[in-house]
Amino acid sequence: MAAQSTRSTPADPAARYRRLVESFLDEPGVSDRGRGWGASALKVNGRIFAMLSLQGDFVLKLPGARVNRLVESGDGIRFDPRGGRPMKEWVAINPASRKRWSTLAGEALEFVRAG
Repeated sequence: MAAQSTRSTPADPAARYRRLVESFLDEPGVSDRGRGWGASALKVNGRIFAMLSLQGDFVLKLPGARVNRLVESGDGIRFDPRGGRPMKEWVAINPASRKRWSTLAGEALEFVRAG
């Protein structure tokens, strides 16, 4: 009998994102209406805090220092929607990262809500 792999495969990003959206829609001021940079976006009071890019990347708006730490740890890269001008407060999470999307989205929600 062949040994089964104990490695889990990453969930489909679109399905994972849909589950995340459902979990945030009860938050005051949060909606998933509209799009950002052509992507499906979670917004609070009309401002994007998290989205799934057209390429399937989970993208968040976070304080610059937090983005720097995520990039330095290898958990993310700076989001660059226009090619050539990465944004200081936006990060695309590495699909291999073990960071919980819900935790990061909660951080992003609070950051955008406070801004």
